Amino acid sequence: MKTLVIVDDEPSVVNGLRTYVDWAAQGIQLIGTADDGDTGLTLIRELRPDIVLTDVQMPSMDGITMAAEVRALLPDAKIVFISGHNDAEYLKSALQMHAADYIFKPVSRKELYAVMGKVTAALDAERRERDRVKEMQVKLTQSMPLLREKFLLSVVSDNINMAQVQGKLQFLGLPLLSADSYIIMVIVIDDVPQVMDSRSERDKQLLSYTVLNIIQELTDKQMRGVTFEKEPGEYVGILLTRSFGGQEADREIKPELSGRAADILDAVPRPGEAGGNAELSADRSPENELLLLAESIRDNLRKWLKLSVTIGVGDGVGSLSEVPASYKQARAAADQKWYLGKNRILTMDNIESGENLRYRFEPEWSERVITALKSGDQSRLQGELSGIFGLLELNRGQGSRYAQNVSLHLILQSSQVLLELNGMTAEWEKREMEAWKLVMRQETIQDLLRYTESYLRHVSDFVEAKRSGKSSDVIERVRRLIGERYADNLTIADIAAGVYLSPTYVRLLYKQETGETVFEYLTKVRIEKAKMLLRDPQNKFYEVCYAVGYTDPSHFSKLFKKMTGSTPSAYREQQN
Repeated sequence: MKTLVIVDDEPSVVNGLRTYVDWAAQGIQLIGTADDGDTGLTLIRELRPDIVLTDVQMPSMDGITMAAEVRALLPDAKIVFISGHNDAEYLKSALQMHAADYIFKPVSRKELYAVMGKVTAALDAERRERDRVKEMQVKLTQSMPLLREKFLLSVVSDNINMAQVQGKLQFLGLPLLSADSYIIMVIVIDDVPQVMDSRSERDKQLLSYTVLNIIQELTDKQMRGVTFEKEPGEYVGILLTRSFGGQEADREIKPELSGRAADILDAVPRPGEAGGNAELSADRSPENELLLLAESIRDNLRKWLKLSVTIGVGDGVGSLSEVPASYKQARAAADQKWYLGKNRILTMDNIESGENLRYRFEPEWSERVITALKSGDQSRLQGELSGIFGLLELNRGQGSRYAQNVSLHLILQSSQVLLELNGMTAEWEKREMEAWKLVMRQETIQDLLRYTESYLRHVSDFVEAKRSGKSSDVIERVRRLIGERYADNLTIADIAAGVYLSPTYVRLLYKQETGETVFEYLTKVRIEKAKMLLRDPQNKFYEVCYAVGYTDPSHFSKLFKKMTGSTPSAYREQQN
């Protein structure tokens, strides 16, 4: 409902408008009247109506003068003038006041309704536009973190328009307006696939949110700069080597924390506190502050989130346009964990110069590994692999790809050995495909060596058993152990330990030799034992369930029916 104030010095006009017009039908509520401009302006200031219907000529203060005051007070209000036919000059002034419309006296209800219909429609349209703008402003505020992240990504990716950077920095509220130089720090979560794969999407987002806020909190306390998540598991800090004046440093809007994230940040030590970097005041050089910040980030993420991170640091640069170069250096430094190991702080000094590819993979390397595989000599296998990867570790300029390709080649060669022994089963094919994925996920050359050696050891075990004819002996030992311990809560690890072999080897060999899995055989043994016990009416169903290694009678009953076609109770009735 729109509100209306009428101002006219003719009582008959005011009375007619009040009495004979159905304002409610127009969606309008008449909230006040006045008989001159002075009184009308006072009333309008008090009631703040949506619409003012005013005469043009009035004593004391005319409608034109009053309208100018109303326009300054209520810029969104609609002003409609009532005028005589001889008030042409007044109407010209009224139109200059951006009046919504005008009506000639005597006032016609039909004309009045038409004018008010246009006025209320205009008010509704303007309200919708204001609501839309307000909604967009809310959305803009909500999307501000994303806009900041997008801008910061463009800064480190050499995709920034320097001519527009000042305006964007001010709009986004980023504390990067003045600095002697910038330094990029890259924080990479070690073993990020394993860290993320076991979490739900909600937990992934919570972890990322908490990590980012811990990094920003420590950065705010120890240096100055802004951090953002470039991609899952990688965080980038754009750090300033000199703090700047004014309130610019406090302009960045940080989200409120709650729950676990807030508890963690509350516990993070500040410089000078117990557990913090009290020695900061001893050496305030940018390099020392940066290394202390990196140590603080690494140690706090390890302490509070049990995360291992590798931190790479680039060289200082003098402008935002040079930041991409510092980022590339920081990322290259972090990548050196392939050779130097995880949970370290690495700088450009850690990147060794030299020949791009000092040691190439030689065919004889592969031949020696295959010979060790076929002989089943695991000590020799370990020595050959250590020698190969020791040489590959010297290829610092080549990065991880070359060593990964060598590992994949060795795994492919081991498959050829299995094919020669007619041992390349579907199980081994599945394992080989998984190996190709896992090789590419190893983050250090030592991790790659350990994984490759583990895979080839399993191949060696299989080959040795095949060639020596011991596979049948292993199968018999597995079956004997299951026959003795079927009532226990057995796992494949328990069974493998009982026959002194690795779980993977036992699983693969058993399937290869018998055509069924270890647990399929275990289930068959348990069901056969259950049949024997069920033939005795003295044995209760739940006692039979527990006696053959199951803890859930409902699960046991379903499994028994699946294996025999009858429920335990039906089977007992058939036997008696």
